[in-house]
Amino acid sequence: MNTTPAPFSLAGRTALVTGGGTGLGLAIARCLAACGAKVIVAGRREAELKAAVAEIGPLAAAHVLDITDLAALPAAAEQIRAAHGPVDLLVNNAGINLKKSFAETSEAELQSILQTNVVGATALTRALLPQLRESGTGNVVFISSMAALFGIPKVSAYSIAKSALTGAVRALAVELGGDGIRVNAVAPGWFDTAMSRRAFEGDPARKEKILARTPLGRLGDPADVGWAVAWLCTPAAKFVTGTVIPVDGGVSIGF
Repeated sequence: MNTTPAPFSLAGRTALVTGGGTGLGLAIARCLAACGAKVIVAGRREAELKAAVAEIGPLAAAHVLDITDLAALPAAAEQIRAAHGPVDLLVNNAGINLKKSFAETSEAELQSILQTNVVGATALTRALLPQLRESGTGNVVFISSMAALFGIPKVSAYSIAKSALTGAVRALAVELGGDGIRVNAVAPGWFDTAMSRRAFEGDPARKEKILARTPLGRLGDPADVGWAVAWLCTPAAKFVTGTVIPVDGGVSIGF
């Protein structure tokens, strides 16, 4: 009997998606569940998490989690294991942005951006490492950004943080490969989300400028990121590690 898993199936796997209640995180959770994974959506706002679980269906569960509370993460990892079994797919999606020039950004603001986007994400990865090792085929996917691929005005703190994740992906891929753990990142471009719609309010010229430099000529659908993350987690990508995949409609290739 052939027991080789279907290349795009995640049946029997358990995924944790931080920031999974809304936006790109929710889209990622939907796609992972559609591939058969049990998905734990994690975040700080319980009401949003419960709504996400209701939408995704029986394969989803919620866990309230603040990744900036570093001291609490080891216990949180054990609580998740006790409730749902070991996590073998981790998507570090939770993040915050700041629209300020470098000169205007305070040290405290930079530290806050780094704490969520880098320190919290890597600390959670460390806390879940024993679980990720268990299956021998663990996966970690960081959500980076096009801001790590080229310069964008007035998001310097965010660019610094997301660029740091590129180093994390490469270093962890080398360190954890011997445990069968693959580590990658997806770098989204401009997407049709509530955040981007707020950014475009009252500034249609900005949206047109962005679309003009996007070879595919549109904003991304959040599911575009979701399916890229899901693919990275499946056996179809079993020889892919240490890479950052742009999902940006071609923005980062220039023109």
